[in-house]
Amino acid sequence: MPTLNAQTAEEIIEIYIENIGGQKAWSKIESMKVIGVGRQQDVDYPFVATYMKDGRRIVDINLQGNSFIFDAFDGESAWAMNFNTQNSEALDAETSLNTKNSANDYLPDAFMNYKEKGYKVELLGKEAFEGTECFKIKLTKIPVLVDGIEEENIETYYFDTENYVPIAMESIIKYGQGKGATMQMLLSDYQEVDGLYISFSQIQKFNGQIGLELTTKTIEFNTEVDNNIFKIPEEIETKKN
Repeated sequence: MPTLNAQTAEEIIEIYIENIGGQKAWSKIESMKVIGVGRQQDVDYPFVATYMKDGRRIVDINLQGNSFIFDAFDGESAWAMNFNTQNSEALDAETSLNTKNSANDYLPDAFMNYKEKGYKVELLGKEAFEGTECFKIKLTKIPVLVDGIEEENIETYYFDTENYVPIAMESIIKYGQGKGATMQMLLSDYQEVDGLYISFSQIQKFNGQIGLELTTKTIEFNTEVDNNIFKIPEEIETKKN
């Protein structure tokens, strides 16, 4: 992975994009299928996550042999399965709008085409993160709506100064059960797949406590995807009308 003597946030991001495969190579990716295992409260569960270039996505986890849609976005509406009822439910309009505004942050991440998205980056200096010297970069994204009011949407990233890849991200949860908590995502085990580099290990922490561990087994790019998997089930559409 090549590195340069970067001095600005823009230069650091430019080197990072080049290090993970380059803008041109990533622009050819239409879909990404991630197969792995999640671990939460000492329980392991397989998952399959499919992300499309246009922002559609679906995360399907296996709970005791049964498929459970944890998170889905069809391009306009967000939906998921209710853990208690096991029924699919459309999420509210505000959640769908917030989801739509960040839908293109998964292939591969928020820094790809960040200027076109209206995001801004700022270098806050150098800082050690868990013993590793890092560039600390502030990413300001499109504001999120919280009960109809726009709130700032900021993520702080720690880029390893040796490899110019993020090893951690921090943000404040704006809504839901964890509202107000500090969320950390620790990124490691960068591996090469078809000339592109991506993190195969993520650990999500809430106020310093591990909440979720994700271990990727395989990543497939540009495989055939059934577009119907992203659509809201008919029973949801009936409820909405």
